[in-house]
Amino acid sequence: MAVKLINGKTHQRGQGMTEYIVIVALIGIAAISVVSLFGGAARNQIAGMAKELSGQSAAAQIGQATTAANDAALDAKDTKGLDKYNNK
Repeated sequence: MAVKLINGKTHQRGQGMTEYIVIVALIGIAAISVVSLFGGAARNQIAGMAKELSGQSAAAQIGQATTAANDAALDAKDTKGLDKYNNK
């Protein structure tokens, strides 16, 4: 919606909000991608920290986090098209 200003120029209302929403959506998509790729490692690290804080050994969770991080790194190196996205 264009609004006429006093000096004769027009100003687009709502354009800034639309651009903001697009940027937030792109950041959200990037965050979802990162969490899906590295989520296993993060979950295992948090579980390990929780066990250590409770005074228990977190060796199993640390090992699982290492394995998940290595798997994620290998997956990140592979170039996949949309036709192979769900195939591992």
